[in-house]
Amino acid sequence: MLFSFCSLPLLAQAQSGAAVRGEVHETGGAAAPLPGAVVRWLLPAGASGPTTSTDGAGTFVLPFPAQASHRLIVSAVGYTADTVAVPASTTPYLRVSLRGSAALSEVTVTGRPPAYSAKAVGNLQTISARDLTKSACCNLAESFETNAAVEVSTADAVSGAKQIQLLGLDGAYSLLTIDNQPALRGLAAPYRLGYLAGPWIGSIDIIKGTGSVVNGYEGISGQVNVQLKEPDKTDQLLLNAYVNDLGKFDLNAIASQRFNKKWSNLLLLHNDHLGARVDRNGDGFLDLPLATQFNGYDKVKYLSGTGLVAELGVGALRETRQGGQLDFRPDAPDAYRQHYGTTQTTNRYTAQARTSYAWPGRPFQSLGLLVNGTSHDFNSTYSFKQDTGPRVYDGHQNTGQATLLFQSVIQNTTHVYRAGLSFLYDDYREHLGTGRTYSTDTPALIEARENRRRTERVPGAFAEYTYNNARNLTAVLGLRTDYHNLYGWQVTPRFNLKYDLRPTTALRLSAGRGLRVPNPIADNAAMLASAREFYIAPNLRPETAWNIGGSLTQYFQLLGRQATFVVDYYDTSFQNQLVADMYTSPQYIVLDNLTPGARSFARSLQAEVQAEPAKGLQVKAAYKWLDVQSTYAGQLLPKPLTPQNRAFLNLGYASAFDKWRGDFTVQWFGERPLAHLPADGSNVGHQHGSGTAGLEYAPRYALLNAQLTRAFKRLEVYVGVENLTNYRQSDPIQNAATPFSAGFDAAMVWGPVYGRMTYAGLRYHID
Repeated sequence: MLFSFCSLPLLAQAQSGAAVRGEVHETGGAAAPLPGAVVRWLLPAGASGPTTSTDGAGTFVLPFPAQASHRLIVSAVGYTADTVAVPASTTPYLRVSLRGSAALSEVTVTGRPPAYSAKAVGNLQTISARDLTKSACCNLAESFETNAAVEVSTADAVSGAKQIQLLGLDGAYSLLTIDNQPALRGLAAPYRLGYLAGPWIGSIDIIKGTGSVVNGYEGISGQVNVQLKEPDKTDQLLLNAYVNDLGKFDLNAIASQRFNKKWSNLLLLHNDHLGARVDRNGDGFLDLPLATQFNGYDKVKYLSGTGLVAELGVGALRETRQGGQLDFRPDAPDAYRQHYGTTQTTNRYTAQARTSYAWPGRPFQSLGLLVNGTSHDFNSTYSFKQDTGPRVYDGHQNTGQATLLFQSVIQNTTHVYRAGLSFLYDDYREHLGTGRTYSTDTPALIEARENRRRTERVPGAFAEYTYNNARNLTAVLGLRTDYHNLYGWQVTPRFNLKYDLRPTTALRLSAGRGLRVPNPIADNAAMLASAREFYIAPNLRPETAWNIGGSLTQYFQLLGRQATFVVDYYDTSFQNQLVADMYTSPQYIVLDNLTPGARSFARSLQAEVQAEPAKGLQVKAAYKWLDVQSTYAGQLLPKPLTPQNRAFLNLGYASAFDKWRGDFTVQWFGERPLAHLPADGSNVGHQHGSGTAGLEYAPRYALLNAQLTRAFKRLEVYVGVENLTNYRQSDPIQNAATPFSAGFDAAMVWGPVYGRMTYAGLRYHID
């Protein structure tokens, strides 16, 4: 171990109320800071004194003990501990460097940190920027291709929208944040995975189970935090171009500029376009909608150098989509009666600001303000029935959020607390019209049936206490209370614990409550591409659930190289849920609260191993079991389209200096229940009372993806293929030949629609 210090005259009062400060780094290389390093006094046997650990920047503050001592012991998992002499000074400051020990190879890979965090209290997995280059990653939906925790599926066979699942629950139940601020919520949910370009992303953190109360009361199944690239840490220029054999292309440009040590700027631009009419399965419908998106975001960052950090980001997006039959032309006279078709237009504007101040000499104490605002507006039209005209679904959402957060310690960093205030403003305006009228209709009845308006104002307060003994135990207890102007007081308790059974074995437990206000149409927008009509019950209540679970992480050596094994289990139990019932009626999707005495739950068990059996070869294999059920008209049945079993395998190889990289991914899906519409809409596919024996199931299948990348000094060229075996669902659109019939349904998609797809692209960067 190496250390340095500044010598000053010794004062007798050094041990009386003073403290030693310093920082801990790795030895050599970039001298990266070491968060979580334990710093304690060397005292006689039986004596006790203050202990602390380094923060995220590797710094620490440690009070002098009651007994005289001038030597510190500094240690960290995977590093050789050593003893440091404290200089004779009133305010000594140490700079300590720890050298990696032999045990380091058991938990980390040089230059490639393990995906599962060894230090986080929660079950945290990180998808790095390098991982994102293992597949095309044109947008957020494709960023999970080489990850086993999150499933991505096609919502319907007309719009091409993608949706994610975490712990067996739809993406609406997981909190999606951008730079740790809630984003892409509410009416943006149906297409939100396409609103964030893959090359913009610096990393993605996936947290299973309930997270921190600081981020709000949502996030029942977990959190997905997307960290955008940073202005002061990004290449000066990055250009990305992509094209596939369906005729779709993506263009991305990322430019950063460092004006000086304090100011930097990052400009993110994205454009994608699909103009080719492709129908590979011959059902007369476009396999993917015609679509064009323009998307831009600019982020400015300020570092004062004296504790003040500020960021401001603004963005704008415009997207148009057109799906349906090959001959559908939206501008043709009576277009929606002649052919089946859909159109969507979205305009979105965002602004986000983050400001934090850390007290000089007290790096553990800080004050932060996070503010963001969004305007989301869309118009969509669906052919419905020839005698009633098109179905129209339009929406507008204005959102404003603010969080004031203070963090400090109680005596030392063993006891850390965070407390703050928050405010959420959501204004929703939705219109769902079918053109159908009834003899009993009055203007008031039509208004109530077709228009939904809701304004939420939610002030809240929260507090969170963290205990860290700097050896093997970290516990986080949080509580927040919010007053919802529509639903009254809401209390959200959450608890997370991490206990290191051994230096290479970590046990994590979590429990907490989550709440969200459902948006019945947006949450089920895929069903708009079917003949079903929406029946939305009155007096919908917020969805509330308890999530309890945990994980066991084991680091070990396989063939002399590091490996990781993780097994986790989570149980989500709903007290109330907006149940989308597609079993009971062939003519309707019934959206109603969970009835008294009914049950709804999601259970998830996953086991995963990550290893490097040979230099340059990385292997990830996982198995997941899901049990997701709800009560439909008195019967407890599995949720449609959710497979109970899933297996995953990813092989990645990189040659010396990463000149060649190859990746191969296999995803296997087990059977999943369906809720098909009858061909004539006359009876129910599932007869109540028959239990699961009366259900129809989709077959098992596997998807194989591969990509090869060749890297040069500033240029990377990649080619790949998705769905290598060309597997396709034979009937992604039910009754495609008669789209205006009662049996038309494009929402029962369980497999690939367009078969094999090949692509190529390049990345050019200037450091």
